[in-house]
Amino acid sequence: MEPSNSIVGRIYKALLYIDKNLNKKLSLELVAKEAYFSPYHFHRLFSAVVGEKLNAYILRKRIERAMVLLLRNDDMLIVEIAEKVGFDSGSSFSRSFKKFYGMSPSKLKKKDIDRFSKICIDESKDGQDRIKFKKYISNINNHLNFIQMKATIEIKTLSTVKTAYIGHIGNPEKIANAFNKLIQWAFPKGLMSENTRMGTVYHDSPKVTEAEKLRMSACVFLEKEVEVNGEVGLRVIPGGKHVVARYEIGGSEFQKAWESVFVWLSEKGFKPHGEPFEIYYNDYNTHPEKKFIVDICVPVE
Repeated sequence: MEPSNSIVGRIYKALLYIDKNLNKKLSLELVAKEAYFSPYHFHRLFSAVVGEKLNAYILRKRIERAMVLLLRNDDMLIVEIAEKVGFDSGSSFSRSFKKFYGMSPSKLKKKDIDRFSKICIDESKDGQDRIKFKKYISNINNHLNFIQMKATIEIKTLSTVKTAYIGHIGNPEKIANAFNKLIQWAFPKGLMSENTRMGTVYHDSPKVTEAEKLRMSACVFLEKEVEVNGEVGLRVIPGGKHVVARYEIGGSEFQKAWESVFVWLSEKGFKPHGEPFEIYYNDYNTHPEKKFIVDICVPVE
């Protein structure tokens, strides 16, 4: 088994804590504390390692625990089971259960045991835990292999830079509209050349903030002073120590690229802080494979 201070060991410690406390309120801050991570860092690593967002994992474990209780306790009331797995009411539990299994808990009969028997095989719990642990190690290795094959990583001291930006709120895939507006503003001012760099600053994390509420800034890096107006504002990206991962990837690989960077950071003992950002080095439309050449930059302590 991995040592307890490894990324897998710490995430696994959080999983065991969740399993033992499904009847209680489980917040991001509380679970992250058990794994000795900051909430900001933990939610990224949890998704990368486990393959699910924290809230989705907790909900799934609650419902699966409820299924076991239902099949093993004919006389237990639905409201009692709901309380034992951390739901505030029997009605909210029933809705979640039906969404998960396709039937309400009250309709579950003994004849369904065979259908769900795999859930009830918990006599060899230690063996199951070992299998689960190996899966998480495999997920870690998968991300580390991805970054080894796809990225060049450096520790750099970056200079503070000024940018002109247009803010975007919502799905990151729709930020192109903000970039188009920014380019149309920048060209007449002589700010666009083959050496001009553009990028995206992320003010929220997609692992915590709902997609429609995510805040980002589409930026053009400035080489000279410029006046802004309308939607365009000025933003300073602080300099300092950064982990910089250079990728050449397709659009569909950005999420894994980011997750892999944060796994690598934790494995190497770096603590992220501040707002991470991307810097683009090409027009992907002109790339023979339609790929982005991009730096993922994470400020670290």
